Amino acid sequence: MSSINILNDKCVGCGQCLSLCPFGAISMEERPGHPKKFGLAKIDLDKCVYCGTCVSACKFNAINLQKDAPAQGSDKDKYRGIWVYAEQRHGEISSVVFELLNEGKKLASELSVPLSAVLIGSNIKSKAKDLIDRGVDKVYIFDNPILAEFQDDPYTDVLTRLIQKEKPEIVLMGATNIGRSFASRVAARIGTGLTADCTALAIDAQTRNLHQTRPAFGGNIMATILTPQHRPQMATVRHKVFKQAKIIEGHKGEIIEVETDYSTLLNRTKFVQFIKDTSAKINVSDADIIVSGGRGVGGAEGFKLLKELADLLGGAVGASRAAVDSDWIPYSHQIGQTGTTVDPKVYIACGISGQIQHLIGMNSADTIIAINRDASCPMMQIATYALEGDIFEIIPNIIKEIKSKK
Repeated sequence: MSSINILNDKCVGCGQCLSLCPFGAISMEERPGHPKKFGLAKIDLDKCVYCGTCVSACKFNAINLQKDAPAQGSDKDKYRGIWVYAEQRHGEISSVVFELLNEGKKLASELSVPLSAVLIGSNIKSKAKDLIDRGVDKVYIFDNPILAEFQDDPYTDVLTRLIQKEKPEIVLMGATNIGRSFASRVAARIGTGLTADCTALAIDAQTRNLHQTRPAFGGNIMATILTPQHRPQMATVRHKVFKQAKIIEGHKGEIIEVETDYSTLLNRTKFVQFIKDTSAKINVSDADIIVSGGRGVGGAEGFKLLKELADLLGGAVGASRAAVDSDWIPYSHQIGQTGTTVDPKVYIACGISGQIQHLIGMNSADTIIAINRDASCPMMQIATYALEGDIFEIIPNIIKEIKSKK
């Protein structure tokens, strides 16, 4: 077990650790009778995650941290197999799952191990065949009314239990709202590492280490991360970075309904209601044509113009983070490093300057059309076609021209 404690004879109550703790796990208490009236730091072990931030911040070496030794050597040999978390909502498997299966099959082939999927929900057994048809060798199913709606605690519990029992060496999840929410919880629970928002995966067949590549420092570099001492190796992968696995006619797979005591599942929250975003006719991640707006759109009213153009083209409306942060449009439309990665045939960027975080999410588009008054901005520089001018003059003319052709 990891342990952490304050060394009373060294702590001077400066409060540096208190201000730097990212989990609010440190408080200050009085030390009656101290000649210099020094306070004393106190650590709440229910909140502490033993990250070590306070240890490195303390100038007086007053915090003692002892962490569990990493798993070594032979323990890793007990872990075999590639797993994909088959995310579903209301019985529909997310398209990112099929992308993960395609890449997972390649990794499994290189390591000569089976490819498995984990399906969690209620009344979802029939969906196992969809996974087997895409090349999955084994499907683990947790099917219970308690799991009808995604909630972090019970989903984390069941997946953690299964990993501890079956010991896969690699677990892949989509970098979706759900995947981002509970992948880290599972990794923390089983004591392994997690690389988030990966854009490439590769395997070292000799060491069996997964090379997990993701953008870092605002996308200025690509970092490749390894988890050499712990298993399983876990990664969340962005949507649209891999092609979907193709249907394999006649492929056979095993379906395993996992038995567990659902009455013992932890659940500290209550599901109230699922409200579907009805502002988009087409999901931005699946659209072939995207009309996207940024700060230059000027407000929520400006997005009505973009929606009119998108509807005429049979496309979806996207947005930069600046537009979403300004509450002009819901987060589900956000494209970029902290939003959705897209791969459309045509991307029309309206009033978007092109910060690197946004470019990461859309620069693989086949054709990029940029409309902006600033001809020198990054988006105009990378565009296939750059239209310099006011979007409120250019877009109405485009709409008028499209309507005249219909």
